[in-house]
Amino acid sequence: MHAITWLFDATFTIGHQTVLWREVIGNLFGLVSALGGMRRKVWAWPIGIAGNALLFTVFLGAVFDTPNPVNLLGQAGRQIMFIVVSIYGWYAWKRAKTGGGSAVEPRWAGARARILLAVAFVGGTAVLTPIFTALGSYAPVWSDAWIFVGSLLATYGMAKGWVEFWLIWVAVDIVGVPLLLSAGYYASAFMYIFYGAFTLTGFFVWARTRRIAALPVMPDPAPAAVVTPR
Repeated sequence: MHAITWLFDATFTIGHQTVLWREVIGNLFGLVSALGGMRRKVWAWPIGIAGNALLFTVFLGAVFDTPNPVNLLGQAGRQIMFIVVSIYGWYAWKRAKTGGGSAVEPRWAGARARILLAVAFVGGTAVLTPIFTALGSYAPVWSDAWIFVGSLLATYGMAKGWVEFWLIWVAVDIVGVPLLLSAGYYASAFMYIFYGAFTLTGFFVWARTRRIAALPVMPDPAPAAVVTPR
């Protein structure tokens, strides 16, 4: 019980800004989860869920009476979405796990899926922006909606094993950094900057894995004939 109380109350100061330790810890859980995802390990999903639960309390600052009383409804809501989709991803990867330890084989989503992802990204942002505005989310509200929709699509793409999901994360990070800085969530903004570089690395790692897997398998050379002396 003491540990839980500490986790909710513990803070440190950077300049004039008070930062919650659970914001830092939640983002570190997310980073470890992303590392596990790049290595295609099943344990990436439960680690990510733990981080999502912590960050949910962080982004509802006014609700949980934190030193930063700003509600980012898209950021908070996406933690719930992460948990739901991560349960699906956890099940899918565990079911598909190969004998070598990798949970999924990376593959390209294809032209049709890419078009659907792009339409869902833009359309979902347009639909959620007025809803988040009515609920009182932090401005610019479209950024919050963009991050929510992109996070949903990226997590779903990761569960499906699509290489493109890493690029969706890059699009989320580009919008997320300035939004978090303006809202005073400096620890999360810093982690988003780091995530941006990390997700690009993840994209190239998965693309290379897919390229190697697509190479034709060369047949083993025929054994040399054995000449038996007479």
